[in-house]
Amino acid sequence: MTILNSLKLVITTILLLICSTIAFGQKLAPKERILAPDQTITSTITGKDYQLYLSFPKNYSTKDSITYPVLYVLDGMNASRIISGIRPLMHVGNQLEDVIIVGIGSGLDPLSWYNNRYNDYTTSVSIPKDETIRDKANGLWGKKFDVPKGNFKSGGAAKFLKIIKTEIAPYLDKNYKTNADRGITGHSLGGLFTAYCLVNSDGYFTRFGINSPALWWDNEKLLNQAVAQFTENKIWDLPQTKVFISVGDQEDSFMVPTMTKFSKYLEDSNYENIDLKWKIFDGENHISVIPASLSKTIYTLYSKK
Repeated sequence: MTILNSLKLVITTILLLICSTIAFGQKLAPKERILAPDQTITSTITGKDYQLYLSFPKNYSTKDSITYPVLYVLDGMNASRIISGIRPLMHVGNQLEDVIIVGIGSGLDPLSWYNNRYNDYTTSVSIPKDETIRDKANGLWGKKFDVPKGNFKSGGAAKFLKIIKTEIAPYLDKNYKTNADRGITGHSLGGLFTAYCLVNSDGYFTRFGINSPALWWDNEKLLNQAVAQFTENKIWDLPQTKVFISVGDQEDSFMVPTMTKFSKYLEDSNYENIDLKWKIFDGENHISVIPASLSKTIYTLYSKK
């Protein structure tokens, strides 16, 4: 065999290998992208699984000793994807602090997600009529729910906060480059839970995004607690804290007044260690306001300005 023929054989073999590799890769490639959780932990407190969706700063590296603040985002499967998508745009011009975003999910199908959040995010036990809950859920999410009577449980906020503090955060602190600068944000019932974390704050979280909060819950029980606390306590012994509160002006009629009342009483308390900003978004309803409120949340809480 001549050198020329040998060279042709080698080239042909390489081309065949390349083509077969491409074909093999195409054959094994998934037809659709499946949204799977980055991590899943099982709570020893409730026995429930929580999905953790993680998004890291651009320069995050295991090769240095830099640590980062953490923003916990409730309803994590969807909300954390939105806020993680917004972040790169705001990094243009070096506008934001670097922060690890952790979405906390509570179910991989609509019913378990709605059921779990209803329990975890509510601050006291209150049982509206099953028909009312089901109608609200079906109205918001396109009739995806077939809820048996008595299926919803409520009042699990204290337990869920314990899960974050004693299970989720320690897991993240052990495995990722986090520090003790923690923020939390939520919408609707998630906003109620975030307000609960603020009202009962011991300094564990120092940044709060309270969006479209369901402060109507249980005859405004948490709202009334907050008003009494903001009115009676002239000093609040907390580390420096940032708070952003929002609602859409086209939401249900009881949403804007309760959010406004909470915000004004907190504003009037004039706590020196609380930097408060609040906003009513024009022309936005309970669902359409979500991207706007998440964008304003991350900018308000993590802006370098």
